[in-house]
Amino acid sequence: MAVNIKKLIFNFVLALIILAAVFILSGCIPHEAGQNISGGSKNSGIRKLAAGQTNNKANSNNRANSSVNPVNLNIDPNSSFAEAARKNAETEKNLRWLFGKKPQTGWYLYKPLISKEIGLEPEAAPTEFAEALAGWQKSAKLQPTGILDELTMFAFLSEWQKYRLFRRGYPPEQVLIIAPPDDFYDPSRDAELRQIERETYDAYKRMVKAAAADPSLKLKTDGGELAPTENFLKIISSFRTKQYQQKLRAASPNSGSAGLAVNSPHFTGRALDIYVGGEPVSTADANRAIQINTPIYLWMVKNAGKFGFRPYFYEPWHWEYVPD
Repeated sequence: MAVNIKKLIFNFVLALIILAAVFILSGCIPHEAGQNISGGSKNSGIRKLAAGQTNNKANSNNRANSSVNPVNLNIDPNSSFAEAARKNAETEKNLRWLFGKKPQTGWYLYKPLISKEIGLEPEAAPTEFAEALAGWQKSAKLQPTGILDELTMFAFLSEWQKYRLFRRGYPPEQVLIIAPPDDFYDPSRDAELRQIERETYDAYKRMVKAAAADPSLKLKTDGGELAPTENFLKIISSFRTKQYQQKLRAASPNSGSAGLAVNSPHFTGRALDIYVGGEPVSTADANRAIQINTPIYLWMVKNAGKFGFRPYFYEPWHWEYVPD
């Protein structure tokens, strides 16, 4: 009897170990969900998706799923970076790291930014990615393994963060303009919530005009401008006062500094939240996976810097005007 009990206990423990391994390898360990951060007017300030965008969101979701679960890796077995490419296929979904106090899983949400940093397109072959990454690691004085590990991830974060706005005081009132309602995702926003620093607004309009002229994006336009019915690239939020930021933080107490900073770059009038797809400002991983695969976001990663805009890696919708 004692032998049978021990055998049952052994089999039970073994089953638990196998189940845990399956969860880890499939990336199913639950992690902290993002917050819905309001940047809008009295209620949410953010309107619902237009009915015409449902298919766009679904298509983006399909592309996002292919990014989260890479298949058909097409790894060249003869490449000296074949093993690194296989490791990257694992860490892309499963790398554990911390941003502030928030546990993060994988680096797939940052692949477009990483690819741009190492001089590749996001769809580059796995071995090509590993080889380019090794070159970047060497230039960053890291071990050039071609494997995207935790140290390499933090090196990328440091590189992206150094281009952000650091002086976050209010601008002089004379440099703030009130943008027209049609430039905003929610055109019903109060005028005080449509203020933007003048140079930032001019750069934004140049960027939007360039995007509107790109036929691959299939944006709805009117006379070279975004049509009133087009949601992509519309401004969700711009200049904020400290009092308004405190109000947003009080409404979303679990957002943390990653989502709603105490000392926000929005105070400068040079930070814009721009609609790139999905739920406008939700940091949930599933939502960001949609956003980072939309044609608009990929276009901005490639082109926004030409107009002086730098990304905040954690929020695909957040862009700061920091010209060279």
